[in-house]
Amino acid sequence: MLCLIGVGINEYGSLSSGSIEILKNSDMVYIERFTGFLSNEFLEKVRSVVDDYGVSRQKKRIAVQLVKRWFVEDGRQILENSLKENVSILIYGDPLIATTYNDLLVRAKKQSIPYKVIHSSSGITSLIGESGLHYYKFGKMVTIMSDPMSSITVYDTIYNNICLGLHTLILTEYNNDSENDGLSPYSPSPFFLSPKKVFDLLLERENELKLLNLSENSFVIVAYKIGTESSKVICGKIKSLMNIEFEGGPNSIIIPGTLHFTEVDSIKNLTVVLDDPIDNSAKIDRLSNRMLDKYIPNAKKALSALSLLIEEDITIKKEYSVVLENAENYLYDAENFYKQGRTELAILSVGYAEGLIDSIRFQKGMDPW
Repeated sequence: MLCLIGVGINEYGSLSSGSIEILKNSDMVYIERFTGFLSNEFLEKVRSVVDDYGVSRQKKRIAVQLVKRWFVEDGRQILENSLKENVSILIYGDPLIATTYNDLLVRAKKQSIPYKVIHSSSGITSLIGESGLHYYKFGKMVTIMSDPMSSITVYDTIYNNICLGLHTLILTEYNNDSENDGLSPYSPSPFFLSPKKVFDLLLERENELKLLNLSENSFVIVAYKIGTESSKVICGKIKSLMNIEFEGGPNSIIIPGTLHFTEVDSIKNLTVVLDDPIDNSAKIDRLSNRMLDKYIPNAKKALSALSLLIEEDITIKKEYSVVLENAENYLYDAENFYKQGRTELAILSVGYAEGLIDSIRFQKGMDPW
């Protein structure tokens, strides 16, 4: 049997009594820390508990093995052992947040291997809750790596979310691949991408793309070591958070979109506030706005020029007066839709107006553009 056990966000203190019983009755326990960091103290505590239980019941010693990402993603050894023995995997947070474990369960199901999932608290839902923001107001979440190229996707995700008034959760790179495979307390410390590096990368993208109007005055939230005794949620302008040294991790960044007044109240009372919250969505340079700021004036100018050209020919004027009137009405609609924030309808109306203007241009050889 295969059992996926969520450790939660507070290491051994998060494990339920039921989870501990499952560990005691396992034949093999795998521990991974690529989905989230688990301390050497936690690893030693688990080994101590299962060893003490085995000695008291005169059972064979339970194998406790620290495994790397490739071992879990490959999964063949895990599934092979699960066919014959009770195998448990200890996973930071909630097991099924990581798609790796969904895949492992699918493969177990196809091989008729019985499985069980013990859910626990997730760092993602926990940090959102502690931020004071409404969970349902978050858009797509994204992970940023130390490789500068990864920040392009992150920047685009923030932009798309903020266009909808939504908040963006940015998970930061965590790398523990350099550790050894044993339970030695001398395993090297993992790498956590710092909030300062995240801000640097995003500001570099802003300098190139100039859509978010992101600056050192933008309001952000940093969730630091959620679930530990060092846990902090600090909010403020980027320039204020740049000067803070966040030692270790995990670190997560939230770029808020439109803030509800209850969210502002929660932020001010439940987090460490360095600067008053501000609405990041108010400064965003939407692509649709750029298009309309260009297309509407251009179309109006072309329509005016075309009207003057047609005025010189009475026959053409009579034939195409209705077409010109419809083009003018579409532009009127576009301006009103734009003022109402209905940008998709505004762009559509401009397109119809331009189509009517071009129909005369192609048929009569009049170029008003």
